[in-house]
Amino acid sequence: MADDPLTPASALRPSTIAVTAGRPAHVPDAPLNVPITMASTYVAGGELEYGRYANPTWTALEDALGALEGGRCLSFASGMAAVTTVLDLVGTGAKVVAPRHSYSGTIMALADLESRGRVKAELVDITDTEAVVKACDDAALVWLESPTNPALEVADIETITAAAHEAGAYVAVDNTFATPLLQTPLGQGVDLVVHSATKYLAGHSDVLLGAICTRDDGLFGVLKNRRDLMGAIPGAFEAWLVLRGMRTLHVRVERAQANAQELVRRLPDHPAIAEVRYPGFGGIVSIVLAQGAIAADLLTHKTKLWVHATSLGGVESTLERRRRWKAEAPTIPEGLVRLSVGIEDVEDLWEDLRAALDGCVG
Repeated sequence: MADDPLTPASALRPSTIAVTAGRPAHVPDAPLNVPITMASTYVAGGELEYGRYANPTWTALEDALGALEGGRCLSFASGMAAVTTVLDLVGTGAKVVAPRHSYSGTIMALADLESRGRVKAELVDITDTEAVVKACDDAALVWLESPTNPALEVADIETITAAAHEAGAYVAVDNTFATPLLQTPLGQGVDLVVHSATKYLAGHSDVLLGAICTRDDGLFGVLKNRRDLMGAIPGAFEAWLVLRGMRTLHVRVERAQANAQELVRRLPDHPAIAEVRYPGFGGIVSIVLAQGAIAADLLTHKTKLWVHATSLGGVESTLERRRRWKAEAPTIPEGLVRLSVGIEDVEDLWEDLRAALDGCVG
């Protein structure tokens, strides 16, 4: 589905792109929204051919997200499908550099590949730019999260990318936390941007979908071929849900970020909290409870408005003690609770959180 040629996405600001990109052309009686194409089979002779290769609803979503990230986009069945597709680009025995505080699913995927001799993984402190640059020397892929999940550390993307490229490595950035409204890594020189579109892009905790964006046509073709062969494709309805969610992305991110920043202003004064981690942008905040794991677990069960859940980026506020997962890095504090700040009234969020924290003081 083509955008109106009179208003190219490149001439628009991100919040406008989120609303307008991937829509049908402005012609009489055209639907304002792209239809859901429920088809596994197409009449032969065209560009679609078969449901594992293409779908017009995917295309609309990919046009919109690609325009936001400043590249071309491929959608996948889940965020992990996108992650593992990128990792599969690495040759046998080659080295992957990644943050030690990455999403646990990514760490588990790397560990699985390493256990089978497929790759060599080197986990680094992403805030130590000099050490990361040194690790790039013999790498095939440098995987970045910025901010990291759940430590919320920020990487020097441009410096690391330059070092990786000098060493002949590709660079991929998981942009799930920041979204393309707050950070566009392709514009900083990286090769690949990965999203769990399940999170902020969809925004309503009702769909699983992943995406990869790139400006490299060669990489795009390789990734498209991998998706065709491996079949890690999204459903048409899921793609439509994510695209619908993206129409309000800028409004949701602005409100979640404003709420998060207000909570960050208040949280350090509470006696139950030993540390507040916030990168300065976005809607994710991590707090470390002074009384450790027991207090952190207690907090997640005492809130009434905040929901104890493992996902993030929805309109509702959620929280979770990350070390309850065995795959979480041992350097993450036992008492760390990740807060995904939603779009509710911030006073209601604070009152609920403060009351729960009051019960976690030693």
